Amino acid sequence: MTVPILFQSFEGQTRKIADFAVQVVREGGGTPRLIDLSDPMVAVPLEDAERVILAAPVHERRHPQEFEIFLTTGKGDLGHCKTLLLSVSMNAAFPEGRAEAQDYVTELQMRTGFTPDASAIVAGAVQMPKYDYFAAQVVQHVVLKGKDFDAEAAEHEFTDWDALRATLTAFLA
Repeated sequence: MTVPILFQSFEGQTRKIADFAVQVVREGGGTPRLIDLSDPMVAVPLEDAERVILAAPVHERRHPQEFEIFLTTGKGDLGHCKTLLLSVSMNAAFPEGRAEAQDYVTELQMRTGFTPDASAIVAGAVQMPKYDYFAAQVVQHVVLKGKDFDAEAAEHEFTDWDALRATLTAFLA
């Protein structure tokens, strides 16, 4: 079974999640096809796909514009496949932020008119060296304020890989 994994990544964590999905698809005997939607001209062949995995980060309550445009224009083709949306955000990392992280998925569905067969909110990562001064201050003093987080660490990954594996395995079954 060919499984397209359509993703967009800003800082690299969603790419890492997409690469992990490739591994899980292969382990299950499938043939993954990784497609980066940051290129608006990229070909997205779905003819032979039974299942499609979609992954994108959330920044400032929005998934990337190119990702949303693809969902809006491609929802007809995606409707012929089983789809799993992996919405990657920092709010998914903390119990008090999970409802808001789920709101991002709802808002995406309202904007695009596309509703996946399944969705999961996935915790992202903090990568301080990739942020400018102001972004780093917002992350440290707003996004992660009061959270169990080592502010001295340059990078901190919140993704629960075991939970993600379980989600992907269930979707592919």
